[in-house]
Amino acid sequence: MWISVTLQAEAAKAEALSDALMEAGALSVSIEDADAGTEAEKPQFGEPGHLPTALWDHSRVIALLDADADLPALLAAASAAAGLASVPSYTTETVAEQNWVQLTQSQFEPIRITDRMWIVPSWHEAPDGDAINIELDPGMAFGTGSHPTTRLCLEWLCDAVQPGQTVLDYGCGSGILGIAAARLGAAEVLGVDIDDKAIEAAADNASRNQVRLRLQHSREPLDTAFDIVVANILTNPLCVLAPAIAAHVAPGGRVALSGVLEPQAEQVIAAWAPYIELKVGASLDGWVRLEGQR
Repeated sequence: MWISVTLQAEAAKAEALSDALMEAGALSVSIEDADAGTEAEKPQFGEPGHLPTALWDHSRVIALLDADADLPALLAAASAAAGLASVPSYTTETVAEQNWVQLTQSQFEPIRITDRMWIVPSWHEAPDGDAINIELDPGMAFGTGSHPTTRLCLEWLCDAVQPGQTVLDYGCGSGILGIAAARLGAAEVLGVDIDDKAIEAAADNASRNQVRLRLQHSREPLDTAFDIVVANILTNPLCVLAPAIAAHVAPGGRVALSGVLEPQAEQVIAAWAPYIELKVGASLDGWVRLEGQR
């Protein structure tokens, strides 16, 4: 048994209170928008090096404590350490022991990408046995099919990949896009990533789905051009790497980029303009897919 404590906090004090709770013995702490689910909710997006400058005006700090913790003393000590005059208002609830594996698995259902493609966790039966069913479980590397940017890229690949083509997945993460390309008939698929753990995850997922992916770290030289290039990373890397990624799109080849928020689209389009003309091909939940052809 554990105790979950939810404290109300102003933006300026939320992080300090979070840190103080951890120092005081909390098992975990998270900060959320206290207005989530209302008209006052304020979504925040950020990238490494360009994080939001402040938290929500009305934040809530949620701490998980041992059931036998001295709650009044712990909260008093943390509040004082965070520079608060008194303990903020709070609520508590008991968190019972559960089958956490079963609970986590229940949150991931098969995901329909198109009529011809599904992403299916290993503990589920494929809804459509005739479709392309990619078996993928949540893991350490990004890409399970649930995020809008992954869905946008998968939908594009379903239309773009022709049998026998070569495909580059730049920033491959879990390998989901490369696996999809291989299952769609690509003759050769290369996945590139900056993270060794992602490359390991992609290799494991490719083996599970019985497809062959070539995988390499981004530090290794890449001197091949591809018929299809897809990069689902972030706006800043897409801009900085524009000349490098564009150089690997073969003449007549096609490229799709995602990981781009709608307000950032013009920034990426401008960065790529000297190499390939891009346009917004689709959008989903505030994210866009940019497309172009050399």
